[in-house]
Amino acid sequence: MINPIWLKTFCTLAKVGHFTQTAERLFMTQSGVSQHIKKLEQQLDVVLLVREGKSFSLTEAGTKLQQQGEKLLQQTEELAKAIKQDDPLVGIVKIASPGSVGLKLYPQLLGIQQQSPELIIDHAFAPNNQIEQELITRKIDLGLMTQTNNSTELVCDKVALEPLVLVTASKIKSLSWEKLLELGFISHPDAAHHGQLLLSENFAEFKHIKQFPHKGFSNQISLILEPVSRGLGFTVLPLHAVNAFHNKAAIRMHTLKKPAGENIYLCHNKKTFMASRARYIKSLIADYLNAVK
Repeated sequence: MINPIWLKTFCTLAKVGHFTQTAERLFMTQSGVSQHIKKLEQQLDVVLLVREGKSFSLTEAGTKLQQQGEKLLQQTEELAKAIKQDDPLVGIVKIASPGSVGLKLYPQLLGIQQQSPELIIDHAFAPNNQIEQELITRKIDLGLMTQTNNSTELVCDKVALEPLVLVTASKIKSLSWEKLLELGFISHPDAAHHGQLLLSENFAEFKHIKQFPHKGFSNQISLILEPVSRGLGFTVLPLHAVNAFHNKAAIRMHTLKKPAGENIYLCHNKKTFMASRARYIKSLIADYLNAVK
């Protein structure tokens, strides 16, 4: 490997064309410049320049080394700058969240990216357990979860509470236990959990979600309300998912006597140094999630 200090001395000398001026520019002695050139020639086992009195000329090897050496020094300088760079508006921030939270948050984050094009948002929709593992293995910078396992490797802060809502087709004006049994349930991956949280608080008859006739299932957050909007059944979903549905006129959110919701936790790996860009996005998330749409 070529010594970068000797290489810088050689390239400066080749550019300036004078030993004394090179020494002044590099804050060295003239003999120090000569020693660097000699050591570089010994390391490469080639003659790099031919002295002609007080001047010199480059050999063919010297010309090649100057051309390639200047490129190498520039690349090294750019690499050093890139490593030291910690601009809050430059670089990639990797985030993962459950679907409903992502429907609320991701458009807001894209707004930041539009204002700062060098700040790149990589967002993934994932279940809680996957997000937790990706935080532990440092595949993502930030993770939003609705449930945590109290991992000792993560720092999790409660940043919001997302209400759960019961949704039917718009033509359904009022609800009763009998009406829910008649409608049947449109299921999804978190249906049992969401149903337990909301329905158990508002219907004494409720024991588990399987009490309702099964009328369909979707694992795509943006499609769960499609069968509901067509009158095929009811469901329970987080509010952000309902607000993001494309055909709100076709659905109705019912206000129940006892509200219920899920805590939203913002998490990161405690052993990871958080770059300024990740800290910047982290500082905005709570406000975005709590903003009234």
